Amino acid sequence: MTEPNEATRPDLEAAARQCPDSLPAELWDYFRENRKWWLLPLVAVLLLLGVLWLLSSSAAAPFIYTVF
Repeated sequence: MTEPNEATRPDLEAAARQCPDSLPAELWDYFRENRKWWLLPLVAVLLLLGVLWLLSSSAAAPFIYTVF
């Protein structure tokens, strides 16, 4: 393996610093830059189903089952 070129290393480090810190921030930037607003309801439904799935095995399960 060869060592990376010294001239390209600062460019990569600068690009790494510009990245969003979290997944929600990165998703928001993706939706905003690519105009994919129709994906927001899909992501929201998937998150809601994930939360319901996690709560179904907890003490909150009887309260969730009464909703349906």
